[in-house]
Amino acid sequence: MDFLIPSAHAAGAAPAAAPGGGGLQFIIMMVVLFGLMYFMMIRPQMKRQKELKKMISELAKGDEVITTGGLVGRIDAMDESFISLEVATNVTVRVQRQAISAVLPKGTLKSS
Repeated sequence: MDFLIPSAHAAGAAPAAAPGGGGLQFIIMMVVLFGLMYFMMIRPQMKRQKELKKMISELAKGDEVITTGGLVGRIDAMDESFISLEVATNVTVRVQRQAISAVLPKGTLKSS
């Protein structure tokens, strides 16, 4: 009659779970990774944005600037959101304030 009922084979016991440390280690690792990401990526980017915003707010007529598109010129006129750049004698171009990427040292345009 043994051939009708398969005999049960003893299965090995399942390995016991680690007592309480697995979840806590994961949370600590995630906090450490977020901290590293903040100090290596987010914080420097916020610092650059703050410096760029300060530079744009301090622009004045006569400053020599370069735009994100590569135009180099002297600020001829300014309003709330646009700047007129003199790129050559009697040639002015209007660009948005946010398009200014850097302020050049005085006299840069005369030397080139």
